[in-house]
Amino acid sequence: MGYSRTLLPSTRREFLIAAAAAVPALRATNPAKAPVRIVALPPGGIQPQVAVSEGILHLIYFAGDPKHGDVFYMRSEDFGDAFSSPMRVNSQAGSAMAIGAIRGAQISLGKRNRVHVAWNGSDTAQPRGPINPEAGTPGSPMLYARLNDQAAAFEPQRNLMQETFGLDGGGTVAAGHNGNVYVGWHGKAPGASQGEAGRKIWIARSSDEGRTFAKEFAASQEPTGACGCCGMRLFVGSSGAIYGLYRSARENVHRDIYLLRSDDGARTFSTALLHPWNINACPMSSMSFVESGNDVFAAWETQTQVYFAPVSRGVDVARAAIVAPPGQNPKRKYPALARNSRGETLLAWAEGAGWQRGGVLGWQLFDKSGRPSAACDISRSTPVWSFPAVFVRPDESFVIVV
Repeated sequence: MGYSRTLLPSTRREFLIAAAAAVPALRATNPAKAPVRIVALPPGGIQPQVAVSEGILHLIYFAGDPKHGDVFYMRSEDFGDAFSSPMRVNSQAGSAMAIGAIRGAQISLGKRNRVHVAWNGSDTAQPRGPINPEAGTPGSPMLYARLNDQAAAFEPQRNLMQETFGLDGGGTVAAGHNGNVYVGWHGKAPGASQGEAGRKIWIARSSDEGRTFAKEFAASQEPTGACGCCGMRLFVGSSGAIYGLYRSARENVHRDIYLLRSDDGARTFSTALLHPWNINACPMSSMSFVESGNDVFAAWETQTQVYFAPVSRGVDVARAAIVAPPGQNPKRKYPALARNSRGETLLAWAEGAGWQRGGVLGWQLFDKSGRPSAACDISRSTPVWSFPAVFVRPDESFVIVV
């Protein structure tokens, strides 16, 4: 399993990246003083995703061939100083993919902190997705697995696409502490209009902790389309409200960020435009959520910049409170968001990444008023198809996993 890094041209930044990359795996940088520490994945690991509950850090990552590799799970009881041995999530070897950086696995913790994972199936995954009538062949499956009752292994993977087809961009999973689990993706149903305009957000719902799932349903009937090779994200707040972020594809140029919300257990969703972007291309972007206090915050990319805002008080409040990190940048992508109990926010991202091209880790701290405070001064590279993940330690400091 290779670990490919692409650095910026030969500059002082390249020297700083090389110096930062020399930090041993699983060792925090300057742990005694730094407000932000960095933890490295095992060699060859990419696409970290984290979830924290009751003092336990849960981590998944991808390893292997980006076209058909594996998802691994580890846990830490000391917030990243030491981890358990990796456990493979996918029951069929090589059935996960990482191409495009937005097709990797996502993690969520549900009732009794059970771990739920969903990912885009590879071209060798079984079972396959439904027949794509536009191509005449079976498509990629939307795969799901949960940790078993003994927390000793993951149950066999399942494809949750029963009627829809055309899985492309990244799927998502969100679990509530009431036992409900939601797996989402964007795709098409038979009879849908051609192209991305015919795509919708689909959700499969479980009311028994992921033991069984009902047939997928469209989260919204709004004719926004969905950007084919962009990711999406679902999140369940402590109030039970369900949030979603996705990128539209109206008339091929309106690649806007839309916010979904349900307050009735996914029976109905509202759909609201959050941030517009007119571009006649797919930007291969991703999103993230975090909850802090009484607010849910979301992060996304627009026009090569990353942003975050509170979204639980309505889209009008969110639009008025959008925050972006300062400074010029070549391209900021794949935002990850964490917020401590003091109201401080860490926004991390990959800078300069693209198709088959790694980037540089960037991050910015914001105070409780949304003003920039500490910023990244020594960057390290982010591998091809990868991005950072972030979380908060009990002492209110932040950790970036990369």
